[in-house]
Amino acid sequence: MPTRLSARAAIATVTDPAGFAELTVPAPESAAGPADAPDAPLGWAGYDAARARAAGRTGERESVVVGTARIGGHRAVLVSFEFGYLGGSLGRHTGDRLEAAYAHARAHRLPLVSLIATGGSRMQEGMLALTQLQRVARQSVLTRAAGLPQIAVLRDPTTGGGWATLGAGADVVLALPGAQVGFAGSRVRPADADPAAYTAEGQYAAGHVDAVVPAPQLRETLSGWLRLLSGPHPDRPGPVAQPADPPAALADVSPPETGWDAVRLARRPDRPRAAAYLDAYFAFRLPLSGDRAGGTDPGMLCGFGLRAGRTVAYAAQCGTATRPAGYRAAARLIRLADRLGIPVLTLVDTPGAANDAAAEHAGAGAAIADAFAAVAGATVPVTTLLIGEGGSGGALALAAPGNTWATPDSYFSVIAPELAAAILKRPADQAPATADQLRLRPQDLVDLGVARGIVGTVAADGTEQG
Repeated sequence: MPTRLSARAAIATVTDPAGFAELTVPAPESAAGPADAPDAPLGWAGYDAARARAAGRTGERESVVVGTARIGGHRAVLVSFEFGYLGGSLGRHTGDRLEAAYAHARAHRLPLVSLIATGGSRMQEGMLALTQLQRVARQSVLTRAAGLPQIAVLRDPTTGGGWATLGAGADVVLALPGAQVGFAGSRVRPADADPAAYTAEGQYAAGHVDAVVPAPQLRETLSGWLRLLSGPHPDRPGPVAQPADPPAALADVSPPETGWDAVRLARRPDRPRAAAYLDAYFAFRLPLSGDRAGGTDPGMLCGFGLRAGRTVAYAAQCGTATRPAGYRAAARLIRLADRLGIPVLTLVDTPGAANDAAAEHAGAGAAIADAFAAVAGATVPVTTLLIGEGGSGGALALAAPGNTWATPDSYFSVIAPELAAAILKRPADQAPATADQLRLRPQDLVDLGVARGIVGTVAADGTEQG
């Protein structure tokens, strides 16, 4: 079992020295009766005594500590759960503190970071405790609408309503290794349930957690995310953010002479792929992972990075057939960037969408439609670079209308030339000629108005050539 730190010890592990200032939150009287009524609010016998024992053990008066903090020099509102206080459970006054933290974040335009360790809602307060989840959800929605990021750190355990609101509802979800994470706590889940499904690692594999971060790396990781997501974004409010510039080509090749040459260049196994482009483009980047619907696709890289001192979001295909989870992850990334006012870069490189039975069961059509909708609905600029194969709608779903560029070793086609020949009932050896007819070369794409231009390579002095 992972080490369970107190709320303040957890704060100390991630904040700068003397970097935390606690917020004072008065406890208002409840509609259910005065806060000092015996065993309020339900008259649950022994509740007052239990709270007194919890306070004596922990030194806290509630299950959360809230305040402002500096993490790697970046300001944030910080929420930290005290599991030693009645299992970190959510009660009425927990809700008061959480609401105050969210309101302070909005009033001061600060990101909100939650260090979660909770067993769920407090039974001794019955439905009044459970309804705190509605309060938290409302505050989260208001903070999201204000264009402020929310980052969650899942400590051990993160279960029940704490996971289903502050945890899973955050924009970026990090988890400590071995932490118990799940809606069902250990005492209420089915006896035959797979225990791995209720761990940080299991939730990461299922696409619900962005990264499992060892405790010694947590401060640096949080600082990195705050650096990326809480900087000044010129269009919140103000003028529209400037679009990201397209990356330079990494392969020093000339535009292809024929359509089939374009296909062969794009299919070369040693051609530069998405990871190489992202590494060359960004000075620093952090990944998001998963579609938040039970799936991941290693063939889709999503995240945020620093380019010339400003943040750019990215969604990049890796040359494989993109699965439904990949499209959903990309759509999630684009919508988050749009909400935060951050321009988007997409890298297109896929022979097409995955079309096996598993992909159809996972909702391939709906996932592709969602990616199209995310790009079409973005109010921030989206820039696309075609870096390899552009196979049909599975590639077009990530392409920005009017702002798509191409590398010399790429092609874009309504369908692969081999499949086009088969549909037209041509012999297989007619695929090269069909490729010419499809006009899929990068220079053809420019002539057709599908691409704005062909990017050049970068010289040793850093200037773009070609």
